[in-house]
Amino acid sequence: MFVRPFRVKSNTAIKGSDRRKLKADISAAFPTLSADELSELVPNKEELNVVKIYVHKGDSVTLYVLHKNPLFFELEKRLYPTVYVLWRYPAILPTFRTWPPVLQKLIGGADLMLPGVVAPSSGLPDVKPGDCCSVTLVNNRAPVAVGTAAVSRDEMQSLGMKGRGVFVLHAYMDNLWAFGDKSGPPTLPDAESEGQGVNGEEYEVDEMEEEVEEEAEKCVEEEQSPSHTVTDQACSGIEELSLAEQEEEKGDKGNEEEEGNQDDQKMPQEIMDALLLQCFLHALKSKVKKTDLPLLTSTFLRNHMFACCPSGKQLDIKKSSYKKLSKFLQAMQKQHNLVRVKELTKGVESIVEVDWKNSELRSFKVPEETDVEATPLQDGGEGEPPYHPPEITTLYSVSARLEPLFLDAKKRKGTILQSAEVRHIVTEYVKKNELVDENNKNYVTINPTLCDCLLEKSEYQEVESLKWDDLFSRSLERMQECYQVVFPGQAPVKKKGHIEPIDISVASRGSNKKVTLIKNLEVYGLDPAVVATALQRRVQASSVLQPIPGSKDKVLVQIQGNQIHQVGNLLLDHYQIPRKYIQGLDKAPKGGKKK
Repeated sequence: MFVRPFRVKSNTAIKGSDRRKLKADISAAFPTLSADELSELVPNKEELNVVKIYVHKGDSVTLYVLHKNPLFFELEKRLYPTVYVLWRYPAILPTFRTWPPVLQKLIGGADLMLPGVVAPSSGLPDVKPGDCCSVTLVNNRAPVAVGTAAVSRDEMQSLGMKGRGVFVLHAYMDNLWAFGDKSGPPTLPDAESEGQGVNGEEYEVDEMEEEVEEEAEKCVEEEQSPSHTVTDQACSGIEELSLAEQEEEKGDKGNEEEEGNQDDQKMPQEIMDALLLQCFLHALKSKVKKTDLPLLTSTFLRNHMFACCPSGKQLDIKKSSYKKLSKFLQAMQKQHNLVRVKELTKGVESIVEVDWKNSELRSFKVPEETDVEATPLQDGGEGEPPYHPPEITTLYSVSARLEPLFLDAKKRKGTILQSAEVRHIVTEYVKKNELVDENNKNYVTINPTLCDCLLEKSEYQEVESLKWDDLFSRSLERMQECYQVVFPGQAPVKKKGHIEPIDISVASRGSNKKVTLIKNLEVYGLDPAVVATALQRRVQASSVLQPIPGSKDKVLVQIQGNQIHQVGNLLLDHYQIPRKYIQGLDKAPKGGKKK
């Protein structure tokens, strides 16, 4: 499932209620975990992220990430542990053992076949079809793959240990493993394998290796997806697994020392505190003027501090030691003497004074990098060209009713024309048939063909002539509307009907929460993920992508709060989308002071 790279559609911190639900779900799915072990996997106070991804086959998968390592992935409302969890708690799943050379095939996306399963003396684990299980290698109990049983234990034995044994979903060294810290499996001695080693084997080492290689070819079925890179990584992974225990122990100690050194560096809170102070000073020095005071603290944060946040970083007060904006501003007032904050309205604080002569403020140098608004948010990342809006042209298709009017121009039913071409053909028809009114050249005399094509039945006896403008408008109204979209460097695309506008709406979630929904971005060549990231940087609010029911290739962008103003600015000013192709801008919150 994770052989090929996946696409991240959202990455948000888990809520308190969701954290409790996750812990309950893990406890129900893996009952052998104790309460202490559950608390280690899902701690109450440490940051746990929910990452929603699309894998290459289109499936939506949810990851639960702690300390940058994915712990569990949820597929079709079912939880599966990753190898990072199984290396700590290998006994939570029934296990099938196989030979080390098989790992290369598992990493490449193959399933575990029954001929490659090494049955222990105690017998195969008691599993049913669909049961979650892990795969380990001989001489090491550390799991290297996770999947579901293809058949039950009894069926495995009745089949003579032939056929597919485990559908592999995730393996060591795949892209889900690479999403974490990329650490290697620990050495967990296999008591049964060690016992066999003491008693001796029937074969010599060289003979056994040859047999294992032959068995590996039989015990897996490869997919056509593995690349040379994955194969090379797999080979190096197998070599790592075959190292002596002493060397692995030394390596583990070295890794622990390196991790310890990294932990000794700046804590995330200290980094966020420094970023807050930088953005605060930057905003005071380059954004706020004396005439802006008094200034609402919420406005100062949203419009000024966020705009001064360097690109690639995200300002989040909750991740700082202050936790709240009011506490941060109190520190700026009491410890740094930079501002004076006062509650002008009950429950609403404002910055009423700024010490422009403060030495800390005067010595602060504004970073050379421009603010977030100036960064090329429309770019999808490295190597992608900047966005250019498409050229959209309204076209008209000749209908069956108007076909007699266009026969002289040799335009049949279904011919697609521009409005200028329609006007020209109608004008030539009128001139050719000498239908211009002699007394008033602003009018056109209606002949039988024009009567059938342009008049309603009730008008047959009443209307004898039409103005030129009325003639053209009636002609266009009775044709089927189409549109043409031309993206830079691409061939024109013509479609029937009206082009769907970018739709912006506001919906309620919960008791008093609002979210902004944006759809139809794909029609204009905009990547919803890129737009969501750009909005997230502008308004510093979480955003998610959701599939639109009934649409295969379209997704919905959802961002917290009523952000129609910001969405409109992004689409109109940044992406240069014409206003007529944006629907819902009138739903933006009204400005002005409340009376």
